[in-house]
Amino acid sequence: MHTSSKTIALILVIASFMLSGCNTINGMGKDVERVGEKVQGASR
Repeated sequence: MHTSSKTIALILVIASFMLSGCNTINGMGKDVERVGEKVQGASR
């Protein structure tokens, strides 16, 4: 796999966990923030 393909796959996996794990809009905002931080960390 190319690095971009791995990144996309990682984002999809995280998004699926995020959508199944958050119950409120506030919780979703926090989850989206965490995903953004993880994507930034993975891109370094």
